[in-house]
Amino acid sequence: MRNVLGVSILLLASSSVYAEFSGGVSLQQRVFLEDAAYTNQTNSQVSFAINPKYETSVGDSGFFTFSAFARADQRDDERTHFDVREALFAQYFDNWEIRAGIGKVFWGQTESLHLVDVINQTDFVESIDGEDKLGQPMIDIRYLLDTGTISFFVLPYFRERTFPGQEGRLRGALPIDVDTALYESEDEDTHVDYAVRWQQTLGSLELGLAYFDGTSRLPQVVIGADDEGQVRLLPKYNLLQQASIDALYVTGSWLFKLEALQGKTLDENFSAAVAGFEYTLVDFAQSGYDLGLLMEYQYDERDEDPLIFGQNDLMLGARLQINDFSGSEFLAGFVQDIDESSSYSAFVEVSTRLNQQWSLELNAYFFSSDDVFDPTFAIRRDDHVSLQLEYFF
Repeated sequence: MRNVLGVSILLLASSSVYAEFSGGVSLQQRVFLEDAAYTNQTNSQVSFAINPKYETSVGDSGFFTFSAFARADQRDDERTHFDVREALFAQYFDNWEIRAGIGKVFWGQTESLHLVDVINQTDFVESIDGEDKLGQPMIDIRYLLDTGTISFFVLPYFRERTFPGQEGRLRGALPIDVDTALYESEDEDTHVDYAVRWQQTLGSLELGLAYFDGTSRLPQVVIGADDEGQVRLLPKYNLLQQASIDALYVTGSWLFKLEALQGKTLDENFSAAVAGFEYTLVDFAQSGYDLGLLMEYQYDERDEDPLIFGQNDLMLGARLQINDFSGSEFLAGFVQDIDESSSYSAFVEVSTRLNQQWSLELNAYFFSSDDVFDPTFAIRRDDHVSLQLEYFF
């Protein structure tokens, strides 16, 4: 795929050097289906994004990867942003792998939430699903096992979460002031975080155990005031110790998934988990398509945190894979709050390649809540459809 989408250059000297430049540019249109709940918001926004990538070998056993992301948004100044997603050097020798620079690491197995994915900060202005991440400065030392790895992380710099601005949608009555972040640690964003993860494949079971000690990627929202006495919402980043497990078990057409954690901050001890399954009907109704049926239960003890979804919720979903040359896929899900019947959300994600250089993606999100204490209440009128056209080079 990279050879199709990118431009590859092979340089011959005393030894072969691999280098490739690739990436994509995209145009996105967001349309909100209801009038805004708060002032200064509009029902439509257009944005343009670019994501260049460069990869090259270094010597006989090294590799360097660079990836950047930039978006210019018509309405929301906070969504207009630039980030270095990766600028990472990797060196391999014997059973060891050392990575240093700015990188991205993903932990987890479940579909509806990624509870244990704690290394990279969420780029929240990109999408409500939380799957877009900011680049994280790191040193990642990995010991390669026969069927797994042990990874040690040193994270010397903290990335603050992005949030919509005054004219952005998908926010509460007051935007979160990202320019005045608070920290529990006196070192603030230079506090050094540490993590370790053991990942192993045991037959049909993929198992991950991890421990994290550092600044929480999820801020606490506190009330503050500026010099003129205007009320503001401020993000406060507390210190966190977290132990987690993630697992995937495959048997026949069944996938059983689990993510669970136990965390401790200055204010509380808490646990959270997501567990469920995906069952795939291959060649469903002799259509040539594969239909996956999903169900996951979401639980989180932090039931008064406005930024935490899935405190006692059930997700039902379906994934349709067309199995065509374009890689077309359809995913839909419905998440119901078990404690409050009026609180629910739904999503639809459709993607396809038009040809080797162009792709089309449609995402839709829907929200409902009558409970002012439910996290979904703040965005109850932010149902929206997003259409994105991307060109790969």
